[in-house]
Amino acid sequence: MSAATLPSWGRYPATDQRGRDCHWREDIERQLGAIDTTLVYGQGRSYGDVCQASSGRVLRLSGLDRVLAADWQRGVLRVEAGMTLEALLALCIPRGWFPPVVPGTRQVSLGGAVANDVHGKNHHRRGTFGRHVRKLTLYRSDRGWLECSPELEQELFEATVGGLGLTGVIAEVELALMPIRSSRITCFQTRFGSLDEFAALCTDLDQTHEYTVAWLDCQSEAGRGVLSAGNHCDDGELVVAPGRGLGIPFTPPLSLVNRLSVGLMNPLLYRLQGRRRRATRDYAPFFFPLDNIRNWNRLYGPRGFQQYQCVIPAGDAPGAIATLLQQIRRHRQGSFLSVLKPCGDLRSPGLLSFPLPGISLALDFPWHPRLAALFATLDQVVAEAGGRLYPAKDAHMSADLFQAGYPAWERLETLRDPALLSRFWQRVTGVGRT
Repeated sequence: MSAATLPSWGRYPATDQRGRDCHWREDIERQLGAIDTTLVYGQGRSYGDVCQASSGRVLRLSGLDRVLAADWQRGVLRVEAGMTLEALLALCIPRGWFPPVVPGTRQVSLGGAVANDVHGKNHHRRGTFGRHVRKLTLYRSDRGWLECSPELEQELFEATVGGLGLTGVIAEVELALMPIRSSRITCFQTRFGSLDEFAALCTDLDQTHEYTVAWLDCQSEAGRGVLSAGNHCDDGELVVAPGRGLGIPFTPPLSLVNRLSVGLMNPLLYRLQGRRRRATRDYAPFFFPLDNIRNWNRLYGPRGFQQYQCVIPAGDAPGAIATLLQQIRRHRQGSFLSVLKPCGDLRSPGLLSFPLPGISLALDFPWHPRLAALFATLDQVVAEAGGRLYPAKDAHMSADLFQAGYPAWERLETLRDPALLSRFWQRVTGVGRT
């Protein structure tokens, strides 16, 4: 068993969690049979307690990262679930393929991408990661090895996509890729002065661009920010981006992200972006800008940080997000990493998939006891607008808010592997609490 504790990326809540390594399929059977209650821990890039086992003991699948089958003519790849997105990119880009959906970091396992049904900057075009999964291999403590797909064990497949790692140990993933002619991205960038202007820009640019995303100045009253849209270049080299650059070597005693630094940096960043510009960029800084700073989560100090990520239905989104920003200012809080993404109406196969047609807002806050009051206020705004929060980024959501936002949770509970239980699932459902 690993001697090192295995935290979430936000490092809150802090728990003493230990891992057992699995390098082969047989290890999964042996380890799952030796622990009463556990959970799979991938790369630890979820932010709250969704990756924390109720028992404090997890299975680590990073050693299961092999290619099992590859059809480079059709762009279909079957790999072990411990493979990272970074390793997948290194395999498929030189051959003219790219994952149809990528999140904001390449340091995630493919099993984690399935379990959280990650979405990206092209949700309006491609939907979630789960839409491109052709088949999964699971090991369940009560049923052994199973294969599931949209045609085979359909109910279990739908529960596993976005199922938070609770329906069985995801051991293998078969994924359909999309063709590209270049690894570079043509980008268009423009500032917007209000949330209504952002929504109008998205309506226009989503028609002609594969990817759209915006940085938001959460302290501005109007909701100003910078929108970026991009497409894969029509021709050029197929080059794998270099690895990560400089890192944060230690955790400072206090968070370097605070009201003072956010208040200084947000207006500066907005001014530096310029009004409009077009450029061609490597894919890595466009998709994964923070990956270039190793251990950037240390900037938030020893107490870590919490992300607040919600999605608001399209009709109410600008008004509700404006109210969220107003409440953040009223509570004298601020976020430097504030991201807006449009979400389309392409339906995920997953029971508990997060996106819905509208706008997603993600904000990072240094942990502080005062966040509880702020989050309670924000939760009320989200609930009244018919929105919901993202379990993969959550460390506070109430049972009422979760169950209202994800009414299929009871169906997932009936399909949960009895040996798998997270602190998140305990918190939002009450299951397993004594």
